Amino acid sequence: MQQHTHSTPKLMLRFPDIIGFYSVVEAIRRASDAFLSSPSALFSRALLANPRAMGAACPSSLKLARTIAELVIPPDNDSLVLELGGGTGIVTKALLQHGVAPKKLVVVELDRLLAGHLKQQFPDVAVIQGNAVKLCQLCNRYERHIGTVVSSLPLLSLPSSSVAALGMEIQKMLGAKGSLVQYTYRLNNRPSPLAEYLDRVSTQTVWCNVPPAKIEVFRARRRLTETFDNKTL
Repeated sequence: MQQHTHSTPKLMLRFPDIIGFYSVVEAIRRASDAFLSSPSALFSRALLANPRAMGAACPSSLKLARTIAELVIPPDNDSLVLELGGGTGIVTKALLQHGVAPKKLVVVELDRLLAGHLKQQFPDVAVIQGNAVKLCQLCNRYERHIGTVVSSLPLLSLPSSSVAALGMEIQKMLGAKGSLVQYTYRLNNRPSPLAEYLDRVSTQTVWCNVPPAKIEVFRARRRLTETFDNKTL
């Protein structure tokens, strides 16, 4: 005896769509798919999965992203810009609009869904899914100098051991002439968690952000860079 199976869509197609019901269902499905793949939804999912790693309840504002980008000098032929914690890509987009060429930008993002979103949105940018604490290992494949590191990492919510490892990695990556642009939600005058490894050269506050953010620019300490240079001789 022959058995007949029918899927729900085939059953629905047996009847004429007189009132446009099936069209409405399809429109709702497409809208739902678009929302779930939107930057806001991806950020919310990453926040729920690992709130400590995200460090904020809202994505960075456009004003904050543009202010960060303005502090970055577009790299020369032999250097790259490294972005840590690409998130939804608002800072990545600002860097590209500021004049950083896609081939000169490397983005590291820990969250798998956000990394996939970045790869789709910026196909000409090198996006690496991985832990920024191991950034030297992640970026060694490029064999070029990192001129500027732009960091959106939540330093205030990371374990002190991770911050220490990150400070040492950035110190080695930058060398004597590189700079780090880091923003946090620390508005008091307490030293940055990276103060042990880097020297702060400037700071400013962006109030048009939720919450307000402090942007700090650091350079490698000369005595530490000399130590690293001597070890490599």
